[in-house]
Amino acid sequence: MTSSQIPLDFNACFDGDDYDDRRDRARLVGQIKRVFDYAKDGEWRTVQHIAEATGDPETSVSAQLRNLRKARFGGHNVEKRHEGNGLYFYRINPKDNG
Repeated sequence: MTSSQIPLDFNACFDGDDYDDRRDRARLVGQIKRVFDYAKDGEWRTVQHIAEATGDPETSVSAQLRNLRKARFGGHNVEKRHEGNGLYFYRINPKDNG
């Protein structure tokens, strides 16, 4: 599997104190796929911009960007750029998708 591929089998990939596979898996798989599909073009965007485009909450987008860095979710190079006043822009490095 190359680093630009998201695993298609998400069994046992998500976790957390309150994670319930039956309740949360489908929602989280949908979120991570939407975030990846939207951000994989390498354009710099804020979490708010990604959330508006995908329809997912900003906190969920932020969590999925962190997840995409993990090996079990493809080990993507999710870059972060500080713009000041607490504003950050994110992108999935386009070299990661070649």
